[in-house]
Amino acid sequence: MKPDKPLTTAPLPLDTAGPPGGKPNAAGTPPRFSKKRLAAAFAIAAASDAVGAFFTLAPPVAWVVDIVTAALLFAVLGWQWLLLPGLVLEAIPGLAVFPFWLLVVAAIAGWGTVRPKPGRFRKGEQ
Repeated sequence: MKPDKPLTTAPLPLDTAGPPGGKPNAAGTPPRFSKKRLAAAFAIAAASDAVGAFFTLAPPVAWVVDIVTAALLFAVLGWQWLLLPGLVLEAIPGLAVFPFWLLVVAAIAGWGTVRPKPGRFRKGEQ
């Protein structure tokens, strides 16, 4: 009998890397988002930043817009920790005139999913 060859897998293409926010694929790289998902996320972020700039003087309305935006972005991109600081920054009155949602989506598109390195912090270490 011949010894079996070890199974090797190629990395998945960018458009089919799996669900957003999913686990790394067989190659160990974090999943990438399809162009359609990123385009939808950028469109949601741009619309929210445009609408939010007009409601800067009405914080309760701006908060509703930001919560809806965060929910839509979570639906499109999956659970992304980088969306939470964007939500906090948008909730601060006066800062909503800056395009934080666009910056957050651009960061997610550029860096991918932010995950801690396994075993980096162990019990008793600092």
